[in-house]
Amino acid sequence: MHWYIVNTFSGFENTVKKSLEDQIRVAGLEPCFEEILVPSEQVNVRRGKKTVKATKKFFPGYIFVRMDLTPQAQTLVTNTPKVSGFLGGKHPKPVPPTQMTAMLGKAQPGASDEAEELVPEVTYKVGDSVRVKTGAFANFTGEVKEVDALKKKIYLTVSIFGRPTKVEVEFAEVEPAI
Repeated sequence: MHWYIVNTFSGFENTVKKSLEDQIRVAGLEPCFEEILVPSEQVNVRRGKKTVKATKKFFPGYIFVRMDLTPQAQTLVTNTPKVSGFLGGKHPKPVPPTQMTAMLGKAQPGASDEAEELVPEVTYKVGDSVRVKTGAFANFTGEVKEVDALKKKIYLTVSIFGRPTKVEVEFAEVEPAI
């Protein structure tokens, strides 16, 4: 069995996965299919003043299917609602095993554990120059003076009316200054 990439309507990846699983069961083609994967991860997203968990898809509009590419199986996949077809058209090529192994390493469910959630996506160091993206200090550039990884906050100094002012912002509110 090989991995193939299936193009879906963006935003309907999970719907296509469930529909495909149901059709496989009804058609009795379970031996031709091993796994259907929507590569995604859980991330913390800032919405207003709240941080909520959301699912971030690595490849929006695509799902990965491990299957034997028989004519029946290929027809079943391409005739599934919200599927545009295989990547590669009528004669799709399997994804090389080395690429799938690398991709599966970060996309497996449960791959991120509690310890990883405490570590921010971007780490800043004292002395780094950052630009504030949102909030009251949007578009201000400053120097990082202190980093609190547990609270996911950065204390930086920005120049307001020519005076250095200490400001507290969250990791999500800043980006590295260029």
